[in-house]
Amino acid sequence: MERDLYKILGVERNATQEQIKKTYRKLARKYHPDVNPGNKEAEQRFKEISMAYEILSNPEKRKLYDEFGEASLSPGFDPEKAREYQRWKEQASKTYTGAGRGFYTSYEEIFGDFIDLDEQVFRSRKAPKKGRDLTYEMKVDFLSALRGFSTHISMNRPKICSQCLGKGTDPKGQFTTCPTCKGSGRLELAQGPIQFSRPCPTCKGHGQLAPQCEACGGTGYVMGAEEIKVNIPPGVKTGSKVRVQGKGEPGENGGPPGDLYIIVEVEPHPLIKREGNDLYMDLPVGIHEVIKGARVTVPTPDGQVVVKIPPGSQGGQLLKLKGKGVMDPKTKERGDLYLKLVVKVPTAQDQRAMELAEELSRFYKEDLRSEISL
Repeated sequence: MERDLYKILGVERNATQEQIKKTYRKLARKYHPDVNPGNKEAEQRFKEISMAYEILSNPEKRKLYDEFGEASLSPGFDPEKAREYQRWKEQASKTYTGAGRGFYTSYEEIFGDFIDLDEQVFRSRKAPKKGRDLTYEMKVDFLSALRGFSTHISMNRPKICSQCLGKGTDPKGQFTTCPTCKGSGRLELAQGPIQFSRPCPTCKGHGQLAPQCEACGGTGYVMGAEEIKVNIPPGVKTGSKVRVQGKGEPGENGGPPGDLYIIVEVEPHPLIKREGNDLYMDLPVGIHEVIKGARVTVPTPDGQVVVKIPPGSQGGQLLKLKGKGVMDPKTKERGDLYLKLVVKVPTAQDQRAMELAEELSRFYKEDLRSEISL
């Protein structure tokens, strides 16, 4: 029986993309395997709504589905050939209805250039198909994101069923005659002077039904926990995608598995800010250090470094440490680290401090606030 993707999601055929997205999110949260561990019915439901959303959320795929139904979901589906076949069927129905027009055993004898679309779809379903990709959201602390690291994550993901080896059928079970076609493998579409048929959609033209694998419910794979090694490269930022090859869903008909994509969310740092591949950090300094200059030790993501403060430096001035910023994951080039000088005033209020402050005031030759105007 052909599936109705709109009914699977529970939306009307004229539903907007926003309505489809909203409904999918609600159902995905309800039937997600992590929320329903061990519940095969919920697992199957989650796969169905995910498949339905993948098609209906894509305007081009949805348009083809609305026009051709489930046949449009098959790999290699050609909409132009499908339309040509539909036009031919309509014309053939008009031309060969009634008696006195000759007798032919099948439409293939008349239209040798027209191959049954359903036969094409059936053969295409046998072709290897890559498994779907999966995503996993990971929070990463700021410094680890800068340096890169390796870790292991534990997640539930589909695996090929060990009982049926991904076929979805019980290798020890008994085949039964298909109730739809009564074992013939084909369904007659018309009677009369011209006759033509199509492969039975229930048994896919075999005439028999294979027994369903009880371990996987006929899907060919089961959910299972797995420890997966993940290498996070240096320089990732929020929104970065790290690919783990071959850790997605298993492929179909011998196709390769999909990939796993780690979606990174970098947590903020209390002292360091990132802008592109450059880093910015405040560096507290004393009045005496900016007046006469100094060499101070500064902690950086690469370890401690000695920084030279030039004599006469001003508060807010930036000192650049070249190549001490973030490594670009693509170019492998590093940005810079900028240190912002923040002058700290002594909190001591004794007489000597006041005398020194008075002496310092004589060294200002202009009004400090002359540039402030509103």
